[in-house]
Amino acid sequence: MSVTTLTYSNDKRTPGWPSFYSYIPDYMKGLNGFFYTFKNGELYRHNTNETRNNYYNVQYTSSIKSVFNPEPTLSIKLFKTMSYESDDKWSVTLTTDLNAGSMLGTYFEQKEGEWFTYIRSNSGAVNWKLRSAQGIGIAQAVSGPTSAREIKFAEPIGNIVNIGDIVYVSTNNAGVYTTPVLASAIIAKTSNSITIDVSQNPPPVPPLANPQADDAILAYKDSVAESNGARGYYMEFNMTNNSTSAVELFSVGSSVMKSYP
Repeated sequence: MSVTTLTYSNDKRTPGWPSFYSYIPDYMKGLNGFFYTFKNGELYRHNTNETRNNYYNVQYTSSIKSVFNPEPTLSIKLFKTMSYESDDKWSVTLTTDLNAGSMLGTYFEQKEGEWFTYIRSNSGAVNWKLRSAQGIGIAQAVSGPTSAREIKFAEPIGNIVNIGDIVYVSTNNAGVYTTPVLASAIIAKTSNSITIDVSQNPPPVPPLANPQADDAILAYKDSVAESNGARGYYMEFNMTNNSTSAVELFSVGSSVMKSYP
């Protein structure tokens, strides 16, 4: 658990714990309408310059975490969009009890006074239960250099698998196929073969799978492009903004509907 400074408001109308702060002072004190803190023997007076989120010469990021949970029953919802009213762009990460996603600030477009985007899955995320996942078949023969590794199959591939799809390899280990491992994107395709580039310099960690004959070959569509929303009983979201100027956030919303299998 990260260490933060927790504040309490004793306002008679809205008492409570309004916020967390990233800075960790050694001592704090209010005096003559100003807020002072000590850190490592230095005295600081807060709220006296235009640079926001900078404490003790360290720049921080604003973040707001909350949850969407309309009709908190046992029905699964489909969260289709994310929108907010603000004078600046925010980046968003989200999780539900079934999947996760993220939206860069650049994904949001301003429409009728609100910043709006469709909910996208995380780049590289893989869920083999979705329609984005396709089993191509068992490799009958593999040839060519690592920069153009051609994989041939006994049966036609069909039109579901396309150039740009990401290939995963499941190794045949004495008749038991292992968990699929990332290989590379398809760069060429014929009726019964695909070609991928598994040459990497320097190699990534873990290294890309280099397919061999008798391996099971699977394909997965681009997880961001194929996104159709986030499913779950609820959706927790975390919004972040790294501006050094004053930013206001007025409201956050989402288009939600019942998910039908």
